[in-house]
Amino acid sequence: MSFDVVDLESLEGEGPGGMVRKVRRALGARAFGCNYFTFPPGAVGREHDHADSNQEEVYFVVRGSGTMRIDGEAVELRAGRFLRVDPASTRVPVAGPDGLELLTVGAPLEGRYEPPSWG
Repeated sequence: MSFDVVDLESLEGEGPGGMVRKVRRALGARAFGCNYFTFPPGAVGREHDHADSNQEEVYFVVRGSGTMRIDGEAVELRAGRFLRVDPASTRVPVAGPDGLELLTVGAPLEGRYEPPSWG
């Protein structure tokens, strides 16, 4: 087959609070990582960076609002906004009063994408 299809509502929530839906794994994508996050109002995501994998990430805000703290600076998130983050930058999403839904896409700046062991 030359394509794969998955519906968001068919993906089970995983991780803390069931906030992540592992889109890349469900589709079998091999060239980049891709996940969908649903944060309840006021939730704080996991602070992290991708310095070890040299992975650049792009976030797209589907619904809700909040902030992304990047190296200590707060960047406003709102529906329809794209945000790109350098691999070594520390980031943490924080949901606003209506929650926050994000699509994330990432791949290394050099070399080949390798799916993480966790999914």
